[in-house]
Amino acid sequence: MKQILQNMQNGTTEVVEAPSPRAGAGQLLIQTRRSLISAGTERMLVDFGKANLVDKARQQPEKVRMVLDKVRTDGLMTTVDAVRSKLAQPIPLGYCNAGVVVEVGAGVADLKPGDRVASNGSHADLVRVPRNLCARIPDGVDDESAAFTVLASIGLQGIRLAQPTLGEAFVVTGVGLIGLATVQLLRAHGCRVLAIDFDADKLALAARFGAAVCNPGRGEDPVAAGLAFSAGRGVDGVIITASTASSDPVSQAARMSRKRGRIVLVGVTGLELNRSEFYEKELSFQVSCSYGPGRYDPLYEVQGQDYPFGFVRWTEQRNFEAVLELMADGRLDVKPLISHRFAFAEAPAAYGVLTEDKRALGILLEYPEAPAETLRVRTVSLAVGERAADAEPAAPVCGFIGAGNYASRVLIPAFKAAGARFKTIVTSGGVSGVVHGRAAGFDEASTDLAAMLADPAINTVAIVTRHDLHAPFVAKALAAGKHVFVEKPLCLTLEELAEIERVYARVSGSASPASSSATGGDAEGPHDAPGAPTPEPGSAPPPEGNAPIANAAVRGRSAAHGPAPLLMVGFNRRFAPHVQKMKTLLDAVSEPKSFIMTMNAGAIPADHWTQDRAVGGGRIIGEACHFIDLMRFLAGSPIVSLQARAMGAAPGVAVTEDKAALLLGFADGSFGTIHYLANGAASFPKERIEVFCAGRVLQLDNFRRLTGYGWPGFKGLNLWRQDKGQKACAAAFLNAIAEGRPAPIPPDEIFEVARVSIEAAEMVRV
Repeated sequence: MKQILQNMQNGTTEVVEAPSPRAGAGQLLIQTRRSLISAGTERMLVDFGKANLVDKARQQPEKVRMVLDKVRTDGLMTTVDAVRSKLAQPIPLGYCNAGVVVEVGAGVADLKPGDRVASNGSHADLVRVPRNLCARIPDGVDDESAAFTVLASIGLQGIRLAQPTLGEAFVVTGVGLIGLATVQLLRAHGCRVLAIDFDADKLALAARFGAAVCNPGRGEDPVAAGLAFSAGRGVDGVIITASTASSDPVSQAARMSRKRGRIVLVGVTGLELNRSEFYEKELSFQVSCSYGPGRYDPLYEVQGQDYPFGFVRWTEQRNFEAVLELMADGRLDVKPLISHRFAFAEAPAAYGVLTEDKRALGILLEYPEAPAETLRVRTVSLAVGERAADAEPAAPVCGFIGAGNYASRVLIPAFKAAGARFKTIVTSGGVSGVVHGRAAGFDEASTDLAAMLADPAINTVAIVTRHDLHAPFVAKALAAGKHVFVEKPLCLTLEELAEIERVYARVSGSASPASSSATGGDAEGPHDAPGAPTPEPGSAPPPEGNAPIANAAVRGRSAAHGPAPLLMVGFNRRFAPHVQKMKTLLDAVSEPKSFIMTMNAGAIPADHWTQDRAVGGGRIIGEACHFIDLMRFLAGSPIVSLQARAMGAAPGVAVTEDKAALLLGFADGSFGTIHYLANGAASFPKERIEVFCAGRVLQLDNFRRLTGYGWPGFKGLNLWRQDKGQKACAAAFLNAIAEGRPAPIPPDEIFEVARVSIEAAEMVRV
């Protein structure tokens, strides 16, 4: 498949070839016939990409404040790297698509291959779209018209919020594509319409659709025109579809409105409101959200949970259907809005017209009538020069699953810095794999996980997906004989952990690890350390620590099938230079230690996927596991007890598990508390670690500054750049593979931390 991407760093637009996705549950795979370039939204994105850094900052002052906060906590260089990385990620363009269904996912019963649909799919010859963002195209509507469906729905949603009635006088300010569709939709409601714009050609179209017109560019006064249009009474409503930094459209709308008139902002304007203009008339002002109810709701858009028809009459999908019906009976005519047509392969030229010709309206992209199967290529080559398959036999040759923010910004660069050879990057949608795989030097991008796991050239798999996919992918990769690096957490449930332990025991030739709980039967008191795993018949006990694997079962497997797979979780903080220094100092102290770890985690909305127990596992399992592992590492002793408590409920406050305290006890008498808090200030250090022992104290702030109190010969270690150990973690794992050594983190510690993390989450949920 081919897709249009916009580079937000330099403003270039390109068509890239990417592997085709499959339709997942509740999704459709659509072969595009026509797509519409949004003259407003997409021109804004292209112009933003071409702007320099100063102009980008001026356009997004709220992002500047976020950057400054990050500089204060994480340091200048770390923040600069993050900003550059964010801008370097191209984004798909387009949201107005018409095409033919070629595949339906599980749970889609009302559409089938061959049906024509309109959707918010991007500019690509194949698009994957959730069912609730598609609508069947009636037979009387051609593909060109259907490509306007989503854009017209934006105007329709604004109209629904304004609630026009038959005979009312309405003003549409800004008659670009959405504005011209809005004029027609208001006329279909039986309203009289006044169109305001600076472009005479667009006003001529509005007049063709039955609107009166006003051109401020010719000296005409919008407020006077509105009052005259309403016979001096004031207009009933104003829908603003303009895009401008000025607040004038809102002010003019208020001054031309009648008492208790309605103003709806569909476009983008300044919002410096004059209170008296609204107060004296008791005006209502509302900002419309895109296509309608359901927009940006993951339960509706991703999981397919429709809103009950009797309670939410007009969802975004039902708005799509209404627009298509209006096209079918002739009350909405978008043909006059088409100003340009380009072949899909000429998309860069189309975007040239978009940015150079401000009068351009509807720019349509036309797609070739190719057999769908010719577009459905699951793997595409990215290789330039030497290929990973040509690496030395013992060298780690990597396949990556996932190319999200953390993978592209942190983990892939860390693996590359450690000398990894990249073969295949697998993603669900395909495009992100191409973008980041090409930048990192992968041989190929794919959407075919099974083929990657079956590839004999790949001996190492890194898993960087959403948390609910970690456990099944770990089990599959281990069963395929691959070394596995999985970003935390290892899994979300004790059942998943038990399955991973079984698979690992089978492929490594070791005994099956114990499934005992760190908390035993009583979560409030101390407990004995977990007993040693019970060996399976004919096998020896598992190795301890980083000692060489020497039992007969493992030696036999290695000789016949190569080295046993290594399993590694991305607990990078134990590899950070500050933590390594702390470990060296603490190992010289034989008495028990006290730990205080404060995580100023920051608030995440309760409906974010990381808070979803089934998808993200919640923040204790998903992130606090980092600090459980870190404390386990610094203590150097097994966890034998666990207590956990979450903050209590308060009126009007959403309660989530990310405001909690965990108390860990260790076999050597050490103990520590982890304060995982999402209710702190962003200016406070995000991570603070303190250790008290033998009359001495160590304090680490945000992995930049380590201070020693009372330590002979050590006062501190400061770094210019924050270092949480990601590069050292990746290097330790890859070096262990290349040199045939055990995994840097012993498997029993990985399983122990996973178990304690899950148990802690279950305690705070009680």
